[in-house]
Amino acid sequence: MPVINRVADLQPDIMAWRRHLHAHPELMYDVHGTAAFVAERLREFGCDEVATGLGRTGVVGVIKGRKPASGDLKVIGLRADMDALPIEEETNLPYASKTPGKMHACGHDGHTAMLLGAARYLAETRNFAGDAVVIFQPAEEGGAGADAMIKDGLMERFKIEQVYGMHNGPGLPVGSFALRPGPIMAATDAIDIRIEGVGGHAARPHKCIDSVLVGAQLVTALQSIVSRTVDPLDSAVISMCEFHAGNARNVIPQIAELKGTVRTLTPEVRDLVEKRVREVVAGVAQQTGARIDLVYERGYPVTVNHPEQTDIATRIASDVAGAANVHAVPPMMGAEDFAYMLEARPGAFIFVGNGDSAGLHHPAYNFNDEAIVYGTSYWVKLVEHTLAA
Repeated sequence: MPVINRVADLQPDIMAWRRHLHAHPELMYDVHGTAAFVAERLREFGCDEVATGLGRTGVVGVIKGRKPASGDLKVIGLRADMDALPIEEETNLPYASKTPGKMHACGHDGHTAMLLGAARYLAETRNFAGDAVVIFQPAEEGGAGADAMIKDGLMERFKIEQVYGMHNGPGLPVGSFALRPGPIMAATDAIDIRIEGVGGHAARPHKCIDSVLVGAQLVTALQSIVSRTVDPLDSAVISMCEFHAGNARNVIPQIAELKGTVRTLTPEVRDLVEKRVREVVAGVAQQTGARIDLVYERGYPVTVNHPEQTDIATRIASDVAGAANVHAVPPMMGAEDFAYMLEARPGAFIFVGNGDSAGLHHPAYNFNDEAIVYGTSYWVKLVEHTLAA
């Protein structure tokens, strides 16, 4: 496969960085050690600028090509995420997490290391015209770190015109890539419901408003939104995943709490589902006489790949892995905060094969170091192609 020879030479160093990061996971915005490690490497590589503290703990490196940009495109951004997950690791690897209850179970250690490898190569060769901006982001796992960096002026400060992201894909063969134009990952919203009925003795339900029964009706009614309101040709998921009520078998509880998630792939369906959730909750409250408080919180938007930049990413991935190893994928109902960057600038998000590994967010997951040369080569060739000297 036409991975870059120099990248293959760098693979042991990149792997060592990855394993160091894997052993020292940090959560959300509290990635101070990881950010310091990244900034130190970028300075060692000779980046023209290294900025810290964007989006609280994000790091940005600027690498200038041999020549000023001569075409319409002058600056592209490449993004990796740095944060880990609150999971107890079960890999028994020699470089397993040294911090109980925290692990890199989503491969952000690999994402960060591959982008560091690309930064080192690009700083050595500078075989491009314009600026390559490498973006190391905190708090992808639920903290919207991408949005925080954007609000801190990321795009304007570094004059980024296009932006690209990458994620590993368990089950996708090593040496392959996958992407699609348009929606590739879903928007994610949160539902929190508190039901207040009238508690009492289990033998006298007629004197109560049973919060458990109300909650059961709500779960059933909410599930009907997707099957009976959303067009079957569109995609939506409502999953109510928590139901807390009661602490005795003979007491009808006064309070019940439900929590769930909503996933959608278009703004129109997102609006429709929220509207129907609110209507269903209000209807069940009226029907049962319970007081039902709903908090409907919007999270990450839909991750939408721009067609032109997806074509570019596909060509680069094909150059690295061969066209037969670049796959079109259907949209996924997981969420990704790179969506905010794709709302701010045109770009594309791609998956790189992680082989037959445990799934993302699993305690036995591990990033596959064999994927390093493919992901790093993709980053390098993307810069050299889009900012051709």
